[in-house]
Amino acid sequence: MKLLPGMFTMAPSQNDHHVALRCAVGVFVPLITLLLMGRLDVAVFASFGAFTGIYGRNEPQAGRFVIQLRAGLLMMLVLLLAALMARAHEDFALSAADTTWLQVLATTVVAGVCSLIVAWWRLRPAGSLIHIFAFAAIASMPNQPPLWQGMLVAALTVALSLLIGISSRVTRSHRTPWVRPKLPRLAPDEKRAARLEAVGYIVVAGVAGTLGTLAGNWLGFGHNYWAMVAAVVPLAGHSTRHRVSRGVQRIMGTSLGLVLLAGILWLQPAPWQTVLVIAACQFGAEMFFVRQYMLAQVFVTPLALASTLLVAPSSPAFLLRDRIVETVIGAAVGVAGVLAPTARRRLRAR
Repeated sequence: MKLLPGMFTMAPSQNDHHVALRCAVGVFVPLITLLLMGRLDVAVFASFGAFTGIYGRNEPQAGRFVIQLRAGLLMMLVLLLAALMARAHEDFALSAADTTWLQVLATTVVAGVCSLIVAWWRLRPAGSLIHIFAFAAIASMPNQPPLWQGMLVAALTVALSLLIGISSRVTRSHRTPWVRPKLPRLAPDEKRAARLEAVGYIVVAGVAGTLGTLAGNWLGFGHNYWAMVAAVVPLAGHSTRHRVSRGVQRIMGTSLGLVLLAGILWLQPAPWQTVLVIAACQFGAEMFFVRQYMLAQVFVTPLALASTLLVAPSSPAFLLRDRIVETVIGAAVGVAGVLAPTARRRLRAR
């Protein structure tokens, strides 16, 4: 019961509309351009490249540029590795089952390594949730565009996000001193915490991916990486109670988001309208990501699924079903991972 007040608390605003507007423009411009060009096959690379804009939320312009440059380069590396992984089943003549398990293993490694890099570079938001999502989504795409085209779109989108991040320098009143930030090195205890956190990401992502895959084979649904994404959500909290709360908020926010998405799909939007929906959901997600995680998930869910349907149209009913089932599996694994050390200490004390 102590979890309930925190789950429905709204934190104060910190110019979140500035961040939300930058992110919405950063994803809308590439997607509408690709739509007009008839190249939605590479739109997923633009969608993930645009995540560069979520870093360095309220940093001074020079600091934001450095942070976003690092985040963008890391994202491009993840996308490159994912695109190469997607071609592994052809290069090594793997079966569909072997390919799925190889992707789970590779995504688990990405979860731990990216978590460590993000901690080392002091990027915010922390953790490797976005990198897990990007790697697994690209690696599991059945029809891959030419590698150089996908990476070019990603690079251009990252560059656009960097320009948008410093666009306020156009007006003199919004300029901040252009001083390159000097990030302090991690203290020994911070390094140890970063390594332990990376291990936690590996464990929960691996377990969630395994359970999601087994359950998918048994019940007949896919998108096992959604379980891996949901599993690492609780790890980003600053206390056990907060982490458990984030896991529960993930499930509740996803459920409400699926209701919102069902209403959107009922209207049968045209592709250009879907791009508008994606931009609006990106705006809403960034408006509330720091202030109220459950409310942010209400926008994140249609954002992710609308992006999927834009690139690879499929049955909305199956997509909604997969989302909620995999989210419940992943969030349960994540909460269990958070509670396991506490339970172990109590058992030893007894």
